[in-house]
Amino acid sequence: MNRYSEELNEFIEKLKESNKLIIVEGQRDKKALEQLGIKKIITLNKGPLFKIAENISKEHKDVIILTDLDKKGKQLYGKLNSSLQRLGLRVDNSFRNFLLKKTKLRQIEGLTSYIEKTKNQQP
Repeated sequence: MNRYSEELNEFIEKLKESNKLIIVEGQRDKKALEQLGIKKIITLNKGPLFKIAENISKEHKDVIILTDLDKKGKQLYGKLNSSLQRLGLRVDNSFRNFLLKKTKLRQIEGLTSYIEKTKNQQP
């Protein structure tokens, strides 16, 4: 297993143990994280982002936004991040930044297959 694969597994373990709410775009993203043993996940429904942010802020103080890492996902992340921070929530970007900088992954729903693929690669 290479160093990036080990780091990725460490992040997954931290997400499992975290009490932070994880926000993803859709059901397939949620399912991929659940397959990794991560539990505290919500999906963005088609409602307005400010309303979703308000609802999240009623019950949570710390969140992780894992929208896709493509252009649309980055735009969605920016808007949601601003809305949540304006409402006083802390947004943990460490896992998202790791995925952006150290992996070629661009769709959260592909995380499980990406992990499997990297396990077998040499450093």
